[in-house]
Amino acid sequence: MSELHKFLFEGAPVRGMIVRLTDAWTEILERRHANEATGPWPLPVSELLGEMAAAGALMQSNIKFNGALVMQIYGDGPVKVAVAEVQHDLGLRVTAKVVGAVDANARLTDLVNVRGGGRCAITLDPKQRMPGQQAYQGVVPLRGPQGERLEKLSDVLEHYMRQSEQLDTRLVLAADQKVAAGLLIQRLPLEGDRNLQTRPGDDEHAAKYEDFNRIATLAASLTREELLELDVETVLRRLFWEEKMLRFDLETPRFACTCSRERVAGMIRSLGRDEAEGILAERGEIDVACDFCGLHYQFDAVDAAQIFTSPGDQPPVSSTVQ
Repeated sequence: MSELHKFLFEGAPVRGMIVRLTDAWTEILERRHANEATGPWPLPVSELLGEMAAAGALMQSNIKFNGALVMQIYGDGPVKVAVAEVQHDLGLRVTAKVVGAVDANARLTDLVNVRGGGRCAITLDPKQRMPGQQAYQGVVPLRGPQGERLEKLSDVLEHYMRQSEQLDTRLVLAADQKVAAGLLIQRLPLEGDRNLQTRPGDDEHAAKYEDFNRIATLAASLTREELLELDVETVLRRLFWEEKMLRFDLETPRFACTCSRERVAGMIRSLGRDEAEGILAERGEIDVACDFCGLHYQFDAVDAAQIFTSPGDQPPVSSTVQ
């Protein structure tokens, strides 16, 4: 079962969480393998998507946002866009658009940042928007503070967290064909603190900052193999056996797709009647497959006519019982 654990370090303004996506991740891969139209993702792409799914679950659980957290990585490589979406209840899904050959040893730069134009966008889309309310989006380049290209998703997201939340964060991510996992450590702001800066001459604030540095250094010692192969309790004991932690209730991420026939009908409506009728004339039906789960939705000429018929155009319902 996929699991996410949250914890606080007693006596230190530091929080953490660790996630292991097992059944949720393998279901995503199995659905992709079963899709005859696309087939499986190249291994470097699936590993990137697994890391994105784990990171998305950690970030969503961290902020407890009532809506969807959508992470997008896009740029100028063979992967035009990679997407991970995590709902408030930790239902998650991922997909990617691959348009070129992917080398077996490709890294983040090779996938989406070949010429330095890659970006990472984090969108928070409220479940129920108020009138005039827009989704919040933050975008950062796949470059570090010195302009260097970032080779790992964890480095990109740490950079994003420092810019968007002004909070020091340490993130370790890994994924293979069985597990997608991540560990997040974050320094909490202190009262009167300016988040990334301690107040000059304030020894207490400086000491609390050192707490984060110590714990973050321990987290960074976690290897990819350990994160993928060891269970949560073993990882936490190996890293933080000298630290006192306050643990919270277990959360259970899962695969969940939000596609529906109604949403697909809305997409067809946005194409316009002429475009839809052109597809029907050529193929006899409109067949739309969900990029996330692979489910197909078919619409024939009658279905399409109903999509473009407004309620006022419907014939009145007879009250006479035949």
